[in-house]
Amino acid sequence: MTEPLVDQPVTRAPGKPLDPPAEFTQLREDQPLVKVRFPNGSTGWLATRFEEGSQVFSDPRLSAKRWRHDTPEGEVAEAGEDSPFDVGFVFMDEPEHGAYRRLLSGRFTPKAVRTKLQPYLDRIIDEHLDAIAAGPETFDFIEAMALPIPCLVICELLGVPYKDRDGFHHATEAMMDMGRSREERDSGANWLVGYITDLVAEKRRTGGTEGILAELINRADGADAVLTDRQLIGLGVLLLFAGHDTTAAMMGLSTLTLLTHPEQRQELVEHPEKTRAAVEELMRYLTIVQFGLGRVAKEDLELGGAHIKKGELVVVAMNAANRDPRTFENPDVLDIDRRMVRHMGFGYGVHACLGQNVARAELTSVLPKLFKRFPGLRLATPLEEVPMDFTGTNYGVRKLMVTR
Repeated sequence: MTEPLVDQPVTRAPGKPLDPPAEFTQLREDQPLVKVRFPNGSTGWLATRFEEGSQVFSDPRLSAKRWRHDTPEGEVAEAGEDSPFDVGFVFMDEPEHGAYRRLLSGRFTPKAVRTKLQPYLDRIIDEHLDAIAAGPETFDFIEAMALPIPCLVICELLGVPYKDRDGFHHATEAMMDMGRSREERDSGANWLVGYITDLVAEKRRTGGTEGILAELINRADGADAVLTDRQLIGLGVLLLFAGHDTTAAMMGLSTLTLLTHPEQRQELVEHPEKTRAAVEELMRYLTIVQFGLGRVAKEDLELGGAHIKKGELVVVAMNAANRDPRTFENPDVLDIDRRMVRHMGFGYGVHACLGQNVARAELTSVLPKLFKRFPGLRLATPLEEVPMDFTGTNYGVRKLMVTR
């Protein structure tokens, strides 16, 4: 008799919005990989431990070209099928993945971020802190800072007009919200495609040279072109939505977390040299990719004691892996003094987040400046009344009312 499948945990415990679903604890203890039913009804394997999860992301027998598992029930599609835009190198294996990634990687190195982006970042953060100081004592931190800073940064990097931020942010929200209908999500994606298509046409017409988008246009035009127009548009869409949504979510969650962990916040204020370690710990502790990332077996293989067949989907529950007690001591405790060699907050392996150095720069700049400027900052509502986003591909805070 076949044992009933376990449903992938997606619901967080009441009163614990910063913790992954409680069911992960038992799944981690039972076995490294477990056969599950994903939210859309498809089946596959779920890795909840760190070591086995890192193996999934590193094993060349597992392909990044996969189908969706996080969509609502009944929605199952191969990677790229029915997608309004080219999903790009995110769903590619080596060596193609590396070749496309190298088109962009120079803009995201630590040196490039430090020399070209950091002065701009410091200026806009200070401007927004000044605006907060001049405004009402109680305000929405998401609207005042967590959303505009990442939007300004990605606009600066891509060469996108900041005046269009409301349009591309609302389209991103719709596209990434698995609580909405397929029609609404596709509408958001189609808006982004249309927007980037028009922007590319405008840059071609005017000869604009500012930003990554202009650089990509140069790689799509001429005799030595390495990108098709569809790939160009797809990369532009990917960078625009991923470049602001993920960091905005992380900034809001990090602020909420430090507001609810006053000892850790005070330690950060008194010892700003701990900021980098604190950001890594927040990335581990929070892990905003809430449904995990998957790979598909290219052949039969054994991993973590599981016999995985060719064509089966294996998903790494990164939020569970980042709380694995085999890898992290007292993993459910936020500890900015934690000494870590690795975590999965930015993904793992060759597909780790391309923009992670930009995200680090934003977080390490915003958090210490915020709490130094407003040492008495506090929640304006009880934690249980803070509206959270539990249906987006990335989880976060929808509104964070605070009092300075």
